[in-house]
Amino acid sequence: MLNRFVGIGRWASDIELKYTPNGKAVANANIAINDRFGDKDNTVFLPVVIWGKPAENTAEYSGKGKLVAVEGRIQVRQWESENGRRYITEVVAENVRFLESNRDNSSRRHDPFADDGKAIYIPDSELPF
Repeated sequence: MLNRFVGIGRWASDIELKYTPNGKAVANANIAINDRFGDKDNTVFLPVVIWGKPAENTAEYSGKGKLVAVEGRIQVRQWESENGRRYITEVVAENVRFLESNRDNSSRRHDPFADDGKAIYIPDSELPF
C-alpha cells in the first residue's frame, strides 16, 4: 500500500510551534490548495503537522500566505469528546519546501540594472571565454 501526499499551496494560517514535554518541536498549520475540477475552482484546506527541526525551520522561515510544497503522509486520528467520537484527517509532513522568501521586498538586494533600459558594455578582454 502507498500513503503519500504531495501538494503545493499557501499557508492559510500562522505556523503554531509548540514543544512536547520531552522537548520535541511540533508545528501545526493549514495549507490552502487550489483544486480545479472542470470549470470550477475549489480551495481545499488541509491541516499539516510538522515534527522536529523542520517544524522549527518552518515556523521561523515561513508563515501565513507563503507558497510551500509539502510532502508527507495522510493520517487520521480519533478521540472521544463530550460530543462523542471525533476524527481529524491531516498531513504529517516529512518535507516542507519554501517556494517564496520570507523577506519582504524592502529587504531584498537592489538590482542596480533593473529598469535602467541601457545596454551594458563589457570589453572582450574582460570576458572569460
